[in-house]
Amino acid sequence: MKNQIEFEVFGDYALFTDPLTKLGGEKLSYHVPTYQAMKGITESIYWKPTILFYIDEIRVMKPIQMESKGIRPIEYGGGNTLANYTYLKDVHYQVRAHFEYNEHRPDLAHDRVDGKHYSILKRSLNAGGRRDIFLGTRECQGYVEPCEFGSGVSHYHKTPEYHLGTMVHGFNYPDETGKDELSVRLFRPVMEEGIIRFPRPEDCSIVREIKGMKPKEFNEHNTQAAEELLQQLGGDSY
Repeated sequence: MKNQIEFEVFGDYALFTDPLTKLGGEKLSYHVPTYQAMKGITESIYWKPTILFYIDEIRVMKPIQMESKGIRPIEYGGGNTLANYTYLKDVHYQVRAHFEYNEHRPDLAHDRVDGKHYSILKRSLNAGGRRDIFLGTRECQGYVEPCEFGSGVSHYHKTPEYHLGTMVHGFNYPDETGKDELSVRLFRPVMEEGIIRFPRPEDCSIVREIKGMKPKEFNEHNTQAAEELLQQLGGDSY
């Protein structure tokens, strides 16, 4: 089954927020993207509940630069708060990822068609993604293009090891794990010559439960209605 994708993502600014900095209303970006952020970007290119994306590795192409800005957060109850957000500036990454069928969704087994999802994924990538690309937060617009992973020169290609401390890896959702809970994963990444290799979610040893949660329900009737609508609009098959 063809299921691997390689692409580059870039933008003027990114904010992969360290959750420890959210408590006081300020936000500070991690030095590099989290696994969950890259998974979200990949799902913005193409997503179906039938498949699960796994981020294998990323390559940091440009130097890590930070820039602070005074931001007025939206306060629906009124107010005139000024917060300080620290962004990554001028980011560029290469990404290698793949997808597998979601074995925790037997109700979608009818949608496991070899070649179908890969073909739609490639077409969606060539078109720049099906949804808007955001680099960690909505105000940071990003762009994706196909690439050959490992091409070009990374700014850190001569740096043997770059330790990044403890970071959020991602979240475990019930429709991906088969458990009725939402939990968070942590890990300690090391960048080697510009490349960060991510462990699979089930291989992360630091996992903390957040709350109970039920999976979203999908069935053949729901997906069939969506597929008929897309065909009427002249789009790809759902």
